[in-house]
Amino acid sequence: MATPATIRELRSARLVDRQTTLLGLLPGIALLAVVGYAGKFIEHTISVYGKTHHLTLPNIEYVLWAILFGVLISNTIGVARIFRAGVATYEFWLKAGIILLGARFVLGDVLKLGGLSLGLVFIAITLSIAFMTWLGRAFHLSPALTTLLAVGSSICGVSAIIATQGAINADEDDSATAIAAILALGAISLFTFPLIGHALHMSDHAYGLWAGLAVDNTAEATAAGALYSDAAGKYAVIAKTCRNALIGFVVLAYAIQWSRRGLANAATEEQLQNKAGFLWKKFPKFVLGFLFISLLATLGASSNPTLAALGFDKAQLLALGNLSRWAFLLTFAGVGLRTDLRSLFKQGAGPFVVSAVGEIVIAIITLGLILGTDRIFHL
Repeated sequence: MATPATIRELRSARLVDRQTTLLGLLPGIALLAVVGYAGKFIEHTISVYGKTHHLTLPNIEYVLWAILFGVLISNTIGVARIFRAGVATYEFWLKAGIILLGARFVLGDVLKLGGLSLGLVFIAITLSIAFMTWLGRAFHLSPALTTLLAVGSSICGVSAIIATQGAINADEDDSATAIAAILALGAISLFTFPLIGHALHMSDHAYGLWAGLAVDNTAEATAAGALYSDAAGKYAVIAKTCRNALIGFVVLAYAIQWSRRGLANAATEEQLQNKAGFLWKKFPKFVLGFLFISLLATLGASSNPTLAALGFDKAQLLALGNLSRWAFLLTFAGVGLRTDLRSLFKQGAGPFVVSAVGEIVIAIITLGLILGTDRIFHL
């Protein structure tokens, strides 16, 4: 039987563990802040230098600088163990930034954009999965790796791959290869998408939808939109959020398919007994947070004093908007710091070739969808 002294010792040990865990995150979070702010500093310095010397210099957003600094660190000196736990929190800052971004949308605009985007999302997801599945089979990739690449390129990148890995009982090597390919190509999209958008003179709305539909990972889609313009970044987040919301349904469909073929593991079989619970577990909860903040922003803009009192006022909306930018600052630094180019070809060039060809075709298809929609609906 435990004595009071033993109980006190156990409680003290747990407290130390929690403190150690929290303190263990601080170095990595500090690194995210330093890398992100370095990008902001470089952007500001170049802008001031150009104005001071009356020069027309290219306006390279802090987003790209932060990612480039992160990639440079990750693929040269590497990210030391002491920083890794904190750097991994970039996903938290991404979700926090998206939730806070809801303060910059009134709910009517979200629903209107969501309705238009949702139709395009269904078409893009269907075509992406079908094409990536065919391409993986043509290159004789394993069924598990083909599935992970198809889901990662059609839904939401790394999150979709991780969610699907357990559902189809894929091994760690397949998951790591799919993630590496998706991340590398996502980094390339940051350079190519804005150039194509400007060359085609796309509107902020049209470009943002394209980035949200074609770029896989949420962080890279957000960054690709922000590199074009602030407004395009907002549209990219909305379109990407629509894709993210469907992750549970796609993973459920694959889980059922693999279960019928007798390939699912016991844990997945048990979870499939409650499909509603399975969907809720896979559903990205930050989508609900985004909609809730948007609802409060809508109430604050109401002409009804009673409703307006329930929402955010202009000062609060401005503060939340600034907080979202700081959260994204940490996110974009994390995008670069977790991009390991050396892990691309662990299973040969096949998975990367499949991903590259698939991403190019998907980008062209979604671009065609957006340009056609723009011509009809004048985005």
